[in-house]
Amino acid sequence: MLLSSLGTSIANVGLPALAQAFGVRFGQVQWIVLAYLLAITTLIVGVGRLGDLTGRRRLLLAGIALFTAASILCGLAPTLPWLIAARALQGLGAAAMMGLTMSFAAGAASKGGSGSAMGLLGTMSAVGTALGPTLGGVLIGAAGWRALFFITTPLGIVTWLLAYRGLPADVARLDGERTGFDAIGTLLLTLTLGAYALAMTVGGGFGAPNLALLLAAAVGACLFVRAGAKAASPLIPLALLRDRLLGARLGTTALMSTVMMATLVVGPFYLSRALGLAPAAVGLVLSAGPLVAALSGVPAGRLVERAGTAGVAIAGLALMLGASVPFALLPVSSGVPGYVAPLVVLTIGYALFQAANNTALMDTAGANQRGVVASMLNLARNLGLVTGASLMGAVFAFGAGTDTVAAPLEAVAAGMHRTFALACALLATALVIAWRAERAQAGREQKQQT
Repeated sequence: MLLSSLGTSIANVGLPALAQAFGVRFGQVQWIVLAYLLAITTLIVGVGRLGDLTGRRRLLLAGIALFTAASILCGLAPTLPWLIAARALQGLGAAAMMGLTMSFAAGAASKGGSGSAMGLLGTMSAVGTALGPTLGGVLIGAAGWRALFFITTPLGIVTWLLAYRGLPADVARLDGERTGFDAIGTLLLTLTLGAYALAMTVGGGFGAPNLALLLAAAVGACLFVRAGAKAASPLIPLALLRDRLLGARLGTTALMSTVMMATLVVGPFYLSRALGLAPAAVGLVLSAGPLVAALSGVPAGRLVERAGTAGVAIAGLALMLGASVPFALLPVSSGVPGYVAPLVVLTIGYALFQAANNTALMDTAGANQRGVVASMLNLARNLGLVTGASLMGAVFAFGAGTDTVAAPLEAVAAGMHRTFALACALLATALVIAWRAERAQAGREQKQQT
C-alpha cells in the first residue's frame, strides 16, 4: 500500500520539471499522472475478482514484479509517450497491489481486526503519499527527474521479498467452488472509465469530443449494469449498486479524493511559479498535508469509536470546506505559511472523514461482501483522483492560461483561486449528500428499533 501510494505522489512534484524536459504543456504532462491512475481505476475491481479465482498471493506477487519492471522503463524513457506508456504499466501493477492488499485486510477484518487493519492501511497510504513529494523534490535537485522512477526499483524488490515471505499461501479451490470471471463486465467497466478519463482531458475538457466521450461513458455504464444483471457471477453485485447509502458514501469518497488531488497536481505549479520555491522546497511543503494525515489517522479512528461515524464524517467535511475557502482567496503575499495552514486543516478534515466513512462502509458490509466493497471503495477513491488530476488541472490551466510553465505570477494565482472555488462547490455538495444520507440511515435505524 505504501509503495503504490508513493508511485502516485512522487511523480506529481516532478510535473514542472518534466514539462520543461520534454518541452510540453500542462495538459500533456498531466498524463504522466493520469495514465497511472487510470490503469489502477479501470482494473482494480477486476483484479480483485481475478485474485479470488486464481490466487491472491500469486497475483499480488506478479503485480509487484510488474510495478518494479515498469519503474525501470519509466526511468529510461526517451520521450513523453514512452513515459506515459510505462506509467500505465506501472499502474497495472499498482492495481494488483492496492486491490489485493485491501482484500487481505478484509480477510483479517472477518476475524475481528477491521478497525486496526483499515487504520494501518490508511496510515501506510498517507506515509507513502507524504514521502513522495519530499523524496521526489530531493531526487530532482540531486539527480534529475529520472531518479523519481529509478528509486522505486529497489523498493519494489524489497516489497516483493516481504510479500513472498510474509503472505499466506493461496488456498486450493475445488472444481465445484470455481465461478466464472465476468470478462464482459470487466471490459465494459474498463471502456467506460477510459472514456470518462479521456472526456476530462482531451482538448482541455470543454469541446464536442468531450461531450461525445461522456455520452459514451454513460452508455457504457448502462451496458455494464445490464451485463451484470445477466451474468452468473457479476463483477459488482447489483444489490450493492441499488444501495443508496452505499452510493452516497462512495460518492462522497470520490468528491473528497477529487479535492485532495488538486493539492498535489496544482500545488507544485503554485509553489514553484507563484512563490518561486526550488523543487526540494516544493516537495517539503507538499509533504506537510500527507504527513498530517499519517499522524492523525489513529486519533481519527479512536474518535470514530467514541463519537460514531455519522458525526465525525460530517465534521470532517465541514473542516475541509472551511479550509478550502482560504485557498480560493489566497494572496501570494501570504507566502508558504498562508498555503500550509489551510492545507493542514484540509488534511485533518479528510482524515476524519476517511476514518468515519471507511469504518461505516466496512462495518455494514456482509462478511461475504467485504472484498467487493473494499474494491468499490478503492474504485471510488481512484475515480476521484482521476477527476482531480484532469478536471482540476483543466480548471487551473484555464485560469492561468494555456502555457502554465511560463505563466506569470498573477496568472498562476488566478488559476489557483478558480480551482479551489470549484473545490468549495464540490465539498458543499458532498456535505449535503452526506447529511441527507446519514439522516435517512438514522431514520431507518429508529424505525427498526421501534
